[in-house]
Amino acid sequence: MVVLSKIYTRTGDKGETALGNGARVPKYSDRVSAYGTCDETNATVGLARQHASGEMDAALARISNDLFDLGADLCTPDREKDAELPYTPLRMVASQVDRLEAEIDAMNAKLTPLRSFILPGGTALAAQLHLCRTVCRRAERLVVELAAQEDVNPEAVKYLNRLSDWFFVAGRIANDDGKDDVLWVPGLTR
Repeated sequence: MVVLSKIYTRTGDKGETALGNGARVPKYSDRVSAYGTCDETNATVGLARQHASGEMDAALARISNDLFDLGADLCTPDREKDAELPYTPLRMVASQVDRLEAEIDAMNAKLTPLRSFILPGGTALAAQLHLCRTVCRRAERLVVELAAQEDVNPEAVKYLNRLSDWFFVAGRIANDDGKDDVLWVPGLTR
């Protein structure tokens, strides 16, 4: 573990940052945008946790940790060169995706089927979870775009795809198991 005596290093003052493998890239690179948006997703999880308790808070805490794992994975490119690094890079694994799927299935079993699209809202926690979902979808789009150009762990893409679904279903759970969902009424203001 690297211990810094100061929070600022000045190494990014010219618009570059270091990846996990030591390579320097522009701060606007697709890779930095992808893992930066995963970090932004994690910040929204922190906000949601302010309204969560019990099992929901524990699940969000695990997700927050996973999102740091995801950032570590994305900031270390060239998986085929992992053996050449002086450390073992952290990579997303299928069991993290599997856990999300199991949690989605368990939550979804408590809900009545949807007959309408739902709008973000209801409880404060549900609204926060919908914010998590939309930022997560943006992260997923950026990671998929990166994967079209560079090597990306396929489990990273799968994880983000499942995570946005997890946030959606969790938002319904936060709305009294869907009873307080805010339903979309097409053309309501006409």
